[in-house]
Amino acid sequence: VLDGLTELEVEVAEALAQNIGSIVLDGLTEPEVEVAEALAQHRGTLFLDGLTELDAEVAGALAKHKGDLYLNGLTELDAEVAEALATHEDGLSLAGLTELDAEVAEVLARHESALWLNGLTELDAEVAEALAKHRGRLRLNGLTALDVKVAQLLAKHEGALTLNGLTDLEVSAAEALAEHKGHLSVEGVTTLSDSARRALQAKRRISFSLFTRVDVAPGAGAP
Repeated sequence: VLDGLTELEVEVAEALAQNIGSIVLDGLTEPEVEVAEALAQHRGTLFLDGLTELDAEVAGALAKHKGDLYLNGLTELDAEVAEALATHEDGLSLAGLTELDAEVAEVLARHESALWLNGLTELDAEVAEALAKHRGRLRLNGLTALDVKVAQLLAKHEGALTLNGLTDLEVSAAEALAEHKGHLSVEGVTTLSDSARRALQAKRRISFSLFTRVDVAPGAGAP
């Protein structure tokens, strides 16, 4: 952990890149392209959560990094930067994004490995439809509620889908998610009707910590 470093010379970045394992440089806020290129030689998890802005050139350099890349300090992302980051071949965490437009979502969906967008607290249909085209693990743990339309669109996603921020699910949303073909995780659910529980239990590839002990919503038992 080297959070105290706010600046980095290329030679130091090159030396750090030789280390095996995770590198945490959350104090770094504005790395030059040459520094980003040096850090990209590192193989392992790279934390750069201090970056609040990123241009396409630096993003392109960092995208060549082999290992999970954490850029959770970014709160905005334009299509050009998203396009550069989408070429990254390992896990990409952008948990600082609380909003996403359909254009950027469409670009990020081209990313072929795990995509973590845990800062999103709600999705409209256009963004959900775009993200559903992503084929790796998709984590949307910031969502606390899900309407049936968005659930239907996310169910078309072909990779693992993690929605652990949900605490309850309507029957229609549960039935929609049950159609998802990949692994589904909804481990935060604590309130579920019998009908919704049965819909989810019919899905074999699912992580649901309360399958054996779920509170049934009042008046929402089996028909």
